[in-house]
Amino acid sequence: MARGSVSYICQNCGAVYNRWQGKCDACGAWNTLAQEASGPPVPVPGASRAAARGKGRIFPLEGLQGASMDAPRVPSGIGELDRVTGGGFVPGSVILIGGDPGIGKSTLLTQAGAVMARAGHRVAYISGEEAVAQVRLRAERLGLNDAAVELAAETHVEDIVATLSHGVVPRLAIIDSIQTMWTSSVEAAPGTVTQVRGSAQALIRFAKTTGTTVILVGHVTKDGQIAGPRVVEHMVDAVVSFEGDSGYHFRILRAVKNRFGPTDEIGVFEMTGRGLAEVSNPSALFLSGRDLSAAGTAVFAGMEGTRPLLVEIQALVAPSSLGTPRRAVVGWDPSRLSMVLAVLEAHGGLKLGQHDVYLNVAGGLKITEPAADLAAAAALVSSLAGIALPADTVHFGEIGLSGAVRPVAQAQARLKEAAKLGFNRAVTPPPARDQGEKTPLAVTTASHIADLVARIAAGGRRNPRPSNG
Repeated sequence: MARGSVSYICQNCGAVYNRWQGKCDACGAWNTLAQEASGPPVPVPGASRAAARGKGRIFPLEGLQGASMDAPRVPSGIGELDRVTGGGFVPGSVILIGGDPGIGKSTLLTQAGAVMARAGHRVAYISGEEAVAQVRLRAERLGLNDAAVELAAETHVEDIVATLSHGVVPRLAIIDSIQTMWTSSVEAAPGTVTQVRGSAQALIRFAKTTGTTVILVGHVTKDGQIAGPRVVEHMVDAVVSFEGDSGYHFRILRAVKNRFGPTDEIGVFEMTGRGLAEVSNPSALFLSGRDLSAAGTAVFAGMEGTRPLLVEIQALVAPSSLGTPRRAVVGWDPSRLSMVLAVLEAHGGLKLGQHDVYLNVAGGLKITEPAADLAAAAALVSSLAGIALPADTVHFGEIGLSGAVRPVAQAQARLKEAAKLGFNRAVTPPPARDQGEKTPLAVTTASHIADLVARIAAGGRRNPRPSNG
């Protein structure tokens, strides 16, 4: 027999080293290298003799022309989940879902599996962390214990594949979680990088050969990233992140990677006593409880994929007693806040060097698009001047380093969503070209950051509350 060699593998990124060292050169993490034994290569079931001997086979090549068909999909029965996956589950696809502990991953997958089982599909739920009785208790709490979902508590991948291949293969198989699985073809402890990679490869091979949709639940690190090697994310067809905060009652399902659909869609759920409920109008949820008379607040009309989303941006600018003023931001990029503050000082005539600045996206939503620059600047100017912005106005636009306000994509969709929620006016950048479409709101264009500052100072109304502006 071929003698196995010993290697040291980073448990954070999967980098392989010949000797132990304290720091991983690939990802920079400390004390993440673990010793693992690597044996001889394991033959792949179904491989030809030529492949086993290391020789390749000749396969036919095709041209670009030819009939193309959309991937068939099986709806999950949950609209927000189907939106994120691109319209449903593709047979034979593998989806990796991650999220903080207790965020609701198992609850969402239990609901999806129960809906599909009630529709007549065979669904299997394999738990490596909970006993069957615990899964049944969750289903009973959700009112789904009458669904014909097949349960098992097992961690051996070969036994799982053999069981699922017996009889009619399931339409959906849920593996909770991939970090608890182990395969006999790998000589390593469960949870290590080698075991996670080997177990995922075996389950992916099962999905591709049988047409079963496999959902893998993954643990996350302290930074919110899916734990384990990044190569697992490259192996699967879709990576979905389940986000949320224990202080808020809503959850966001966001697609990070999707080979069969868009990668920028989100699904919004509300955590209730009966599980996760779909939120059909998330803008109304994020704007609920808004103080209409407070200075330092602006409504941003954003886009998440194809869905327009309105959210309130809150700012507080107060005189600082420190030599270095504080700059704190929640839900937005701190680098963009620093850039907007620099532009307001250089081109807007504001003096912010002796003020503490706090910026918050209300509701716990995280904004990534640059179109929020104008709304953030409006909130900052409003807080500094102590002037409340009109409650029926939305803002969106990207701010350049020269102070110019640049146009953004899908302006009409943003305006239509604002009009649907009762807003009457919008402050936007000049359009890149003539849209030829009537806008549903009274639009005021701001071509430069100085225009925004002058308009707030001249057209706003003084906030009756005391201000430190």
